[in-house]
Amino acid sequence: MRTLLSTLLGLTVASFTLHADNWPCFRGPTRQGQSSETGLPLHWSATSNVLWRTAIPGEAWSSPIVWGDRVFVTTATDNGFSLCLLCLDRKSGQVVWNREVFQQKPSRKEGKNSYATPTPICDGQHVYVVFGDGSFAALTLDGVVAWSNREVKFYSRHGLGASPILHGDLLIMPIDWSTPVDAPGIYPKVSDEERTGWQLPWDKSFVRALDKRTGKEVWRGPRGMSRIAHVTPNVWTGADGRAEIISGAGDVIQGFDPKTGERLWTVRSRGEGVVPSMVLGEGLAFTVSGFEATTIRAVRPGGKGDVTASQLVWEQKKGAPTLASLVYAKPHLFAVTDGGIVTCLKAASGDIVWQERLGSSGFSASPVVADGRLYILSENAETFVVPADGEFKVLARNPLGEKCQASMAVSQKQLFIRTAKSLFCIAE
Repeated sequence: MRTLLSTLLGLTVASFTLHADNWPCFRGPTRQGQSSETGLPLHWSATSNVLWRTAIPGEAWSSPIVWGDRVFVTTATDNGFSLCLLCLDRKSGQVVWNREVFQQKPSRKEGKNSYATPTPICDGQHVYVVFGDGSFAALTLDGVVAWSNREVKFYSRHGLGASPILHGDLLIMPIDWSTPVDAPGIYPKVSDEERTGWQLPWDKSFVRALDKRTGKEVWRGPRGMSRIAHVTPNVWTGADGRAEIISGAGDVIQGFDPKTGERLWTVRSRGEGVVPSMVLGEGLAFTVSGFEATTIRAVRPGGKGDVTASQLVWEQKKGAPTLASLVYAKPHLFAVTDGGIVTCLKAASGDIVWQERLGSSGFSASPVVADGRLYILSENAETFVVPADGEFKVLARNPLGEKCQASMAVSQKQLFIRTAKSLFCIAE
């Protein structure tokens, strides 16, 4: 019996270790930029510690994902008409296949967005993709389309920026859009029709769940009154084992029942165009409110109805980002503003531990924490490495000298950085 238990335990640990080396979706295994990897590179440049560099066609700001020896990345070519998924060999960077999944008619988007911003997600059997017009698909690891779903015709004044997540057999994606008017109006001279869902709240947004095996819609979770956003959700599990989909949008932070899509609770959080993804820690969900008095908020999941008065734990306006997601490294929470101000907060209270300026170009990518370090990637592809603790120090500055807005991936002691034209694999 002891031998059998030891064998089963060994298989379980081996399976977990293999899975831990993957970076299967936006911000990795925990969906919040945390990696268990050690021995990662500290120093590199465009000419040193680059294992390979591969040109990626088109224009897109989805992040790369890694499963085993395959790297996947989406792109949009032909000025956004052709929507593609590429598979690269992790060891060599060679393109294994490049599959056009959809064609679309491009609509309006913000200049920093793209028609292939949602990061794909992989479960080892399929790669699931979502593109700017709201098209969903699943492809095998060999590039064969298993199913597609184009029932939602997505339009947002900003374009589509959130990424899907998996929970059990469900592929879950927020649909935080605005009135489908593709007019060339320039703010503030736009009609109320075009502002609806963008600057004016409406009740048409929802969280959507598809059966990952068939692509059929399982449920829609209506938000109620909200505005546009690009927030990738996360899954919170309570002490009783009950799971909730924690999802934020313009003006709201919400919990949904993953079985039915029922909206369980709402915390009010004023702001539209919310981008930073949902981060969990200390029994709390950490969010940022978007534009209009941008504020970091910590809420306690659970409850019923409007729980703003009871579940809002703390707020902090200093150092609040509008693009880069937060990152949690117990007991701290780190934020990086668009202008490069890095703030370390106490996650339990929101009190500021330190705040420093990195002094570089803009910051759009979400940071990664690994091996006790923060990897912070700027818009000119310079990665700042600082300790993920209560004392600020720049350990390294690693420039690549290219435009960059995608978040990095970490797998098997390698860093994967997407720039405007290339995908880099950084390794010792």
